[in-house]
Amino acid sequence: MATEHQVVLVPGDGIGPEITGAVLRIIEASGVKIAWQSHVAGAEAMGSKGTPLPDELLTAIDEVGICLKGPITTPIGRGFQSVNVQLRKHFDLYANLRPTHSLPCLPTPYGEIDLVVVRENTEDLYSGIEHEVVPGVVESIKIITERACTRIAQFAFDYAIKNGRKKVTAIHKANIMKLSDGLFLACCQKVAAEYPSIEYTEMIVDNCAMQLVMRPRQFDMLLLENLYGDIVSDLCAGLVGGLGLAPGANLGPKHALFEAVHGSAPDIAGLGLANPTALLLAALLMLRHLNEMEAADRIFDALLKVLAQPEQRTRDLGGQASTSAFAEAVVAAME
Repeated sequence: MATEHQVVLVPGDGIGPEITGAVLRIIEASGVKIAWQSHVAGAEAMGSKGTPLPDELLTAIDEVGICLKGPITTPIGRGFQSVNVQLRKHFDLYANLRPTHSLPCLPTPYGEIDLVVVRENTEDLYSGIEHEVVPGVVESIKIITERACTRIAQFAFDYAIKNGRKKVTAIHKANIMKLSDGLFLACCQKVAAEYPSIEYTEMIVDNCAMQLVMRPRQFDMLLLENLYGDIVSDLCAGLVGGLGLAPGANLGPKHALFEAVHGSAPDIAGLGLANPTALLLAALLMLRHLNEMEAADRIFDALLKVLAQPEQRTRDLGGQASTSAFAEAVVAAME
């Protein structure tokens, strides 16, 4: 009998419930047995429970260990702190993994792209330590620690070994931030020395941004602090078609959270226009994490078959398919 996995599900805000429903339909059709524990977070939880991050959600993730999360709206310049950031801190999800692969049926100006972004996920300016010094002057504190830098570097090099990657490039701004980014580089250099089979290079972040849009295939894996990683990973998604095709995984010692990294798109919520591909690709990362390799491969092959037919794509990719029709097309392609 197939193993039944326990997974916490956070449908999210805006288009979240639509794309989550589509992904669950596809996973169900693959034959993988998952008992979903659904919980709210973000704006919906704020309205119904008075907090964007209910205790019952935290308890469920702590007990189960794995979560699939749809997009959650983060208020800009006001309101509650990012739920994504809070979850990463609470469960020590220190490694943000963002594979960036071009899909052969969706041509882009850059041709074949195969990059992996590894982003430190718990500190840097995203520590959220801010205060007003005097009226009109605000200070944000950048936290960089040897512990966090060392373990994210070890994660990146271990991933490279396990997945046949050849090169890790540490991205920094140590020419200006000599202490904080200097510490990051020193830790990366120390860890790199333990992996002689992996080529190690370094690049200043602004040059990296330019190089990514000029010669992206020079890179294999990018290793970054939190803020740089957030920005550069979205840039990399743009190389292969945008955030609608970009999955993300947040990994820690005991917990794993898989998500679509795009926003909640409230302007199209409920219209059946959303593309579930990013969340589906995140779910495939989750299935592989659960060692459901055969099912993950079947779903991915079916996804490629559907995307190869323009009329079956969602509107953002030039097609006319609704969210649910796209999901049913992937299901049919698995049969």
